Amino acid sequence: MGTVPYLDVAAFRAATLAPASYVDHVELVEPGWLLGRLTYWSAWINSRLAKRYAVPFAVPPATPETVVGWLERLVTWELYLKRGIDATDEQVARIEARHDVAKAEVAEAAESRDGLFELPLRRDSNATGVSRGGPLGYSEVSPYTWSRLQRDAAREE
Repeated sequence: MGTVPYLDVAAFRAATLAPASYVDHVELVEPGWLLGRLTYWSAWINSRLAKRYAVPFAVPPATPETVVGWLERLVTWELYLKRGIDATDEQVARIEARHDVAKAEVAEAAESRDGLFELPLRRDSNATGVSRGGPLGYSEVSPYTWSRLQRDAAREE
């Protein structure tokens, strides 16, 4: 069974910075190409993060927003390349930079010892990172201590 992409074409169209007409044009000229790229980059993200995180992540819409953002930035650059770019367009450099930053962030998440990205960790590894759960507060005093402290403070005034 193959990789299920974290975004389908419709969700990518809604998420990308590229105009919807670019997505529609590429889908019209080469049907399935965009879904293939979404699948490839989803598998690439999974393979980079497999040692540390519980991949594949939940299917949309429960996919972590960070992963969706990485996928959008990676595929948007390829969409521009596939459609054709104007080398004098200043926006092209920004789109390429977003792609490069996304690749660097995936590499950072895969290699980081500090768990800088909040993604579900593998249960069978000793990886450390952000984890949720456990008590959000802790106190060794009685729940009635505050009233005694307040009474004592009032007597001292």
